Amino acid sequence: MGRKSVAVLDIRSSEVSVIVGERGVNNTFVFKAIHTEEYDGYDESVFLDEAGLASAIVSSVTAVERICGERIRGLYVGVPGAFTRVVPKEQLVGFPKNRIIGQKELDALFASGQKAPKGYRFIRATSMIYVTADDRRVVDPVGLSSTSLSGVLSYFYCSDYFAGRMEHIFADMQISLRYLPTQLAMATYLIPSETRDEYALFLDVGFMSTTLCVLLGNGILAQRTYFVGKGQIAYHVMQRFSVSYESALSLLSKSNLFSKNNGAKMEITEGDVTHEIDMDALVDTVKEGLDEICEKIGAFLDECSGKELDFKPLYVTGEGLADIRGALEHISKRISRVCEQLAPDLPYYNKPAMSSRIALVDLAYEDHLKQSFFYKFAKKFGG
Repeated sequence: MGRKSVAVLDIRSSEVSVIVGERGVNNTFVFKAIHTEEYDGYDESVFLDEAGLASAIVSSVTAVERICGERIRGLYVGVPGAFTRVVPKEQLVGFPKNRIIGQKELDALFASGQKAPKGYRFIRATSMIYVTADDRRVVDPVGLSSTSLSGVLSYFYCSDYFAGRMEHIFADMQISLRYLPTQLAMATYLIPSETRDEYALFLDVGFMSTTLCVLLGNGILAQRTYFVGKGQIAYHVMQRFSVSYESALSLLSKSNLFSKNNGAKMEITEGDVTHEIDMDALVDTVKEGLDEICEKIGAFLDECSGKELDFKPLYVTGEGLADIRGALEHISKRISRVCEQLAPDLPYYNKPAMSSRIALVDLAYEDHLKQSFFYKFAKKFGG
């Protein structure tokens, strides 16, 4: 890829996408190529069809290289919440005398907590808040003078299993890999920093999995992944009306949870069989599926209970709810909390289903810039 471009692999619970792009003007992006392939997804610990996953990834990489007309040498891989472990830690580093805090001091603070739990490898650390020796709580301590620096930090670890599968897939492709936590990328891209500085709740609803996060500053205080989503709601519809899974998925977009159907029916034909669908029964079935998501949200909020989260809105994105009319309103009513839909603020890409892809490109591009010679030169000499 060119020096200004980054290549990203976004792995969702039903499809993978490879994107090549670069930063445009006014924080927009120029995308050279995007290719998406479906696959069978994953459960709590493993991919359901590793061969199918590998085929989807290779096909996506090959298609993007063909469109761009050049090889991908380095790839940023988004790690889904199911394969990410987030550990908040309080770290402290002391200095022999008062000194100006710079990148060296920050590196020393972060380095002390990087040891990974068994079965995981360290991929990233971010800050929630820093505290200087005189008890100043700051978001960015660089340039301040202090005899010590402490911080509440988020350490992100990728499972050895996930990294091992990726490295096996790319073993013969001569592509170097770097891992990014997908939910962190989405949260920091979609939610303004001033909102995150006072705690924020983030919900990423996918096709087969849903991840909830408590955000603070530039880090994540708590993160949990649950295996509920659009796919499971479609399964309920399939069972209720004895239709195919594909027909059940299409019915989700035809339901409106807050319309008065008054006994209205609709017909779906599959081959020689015509199914009559009671629209009120369809709405009830979709709501039952959504209630499973609400139960997980309620359990998460109970686990993370604290007055800091009282009355905080729930920021929602992902492909899972986007085409179910009234879904967000139903969840808001069930959990007694305002829900706000988020999507990239970009023409054509301003859909919740695009959130993870664009957010990963954004975070990858920031990392790419930090690896540049001029950035390192500027940091070394205080630029």
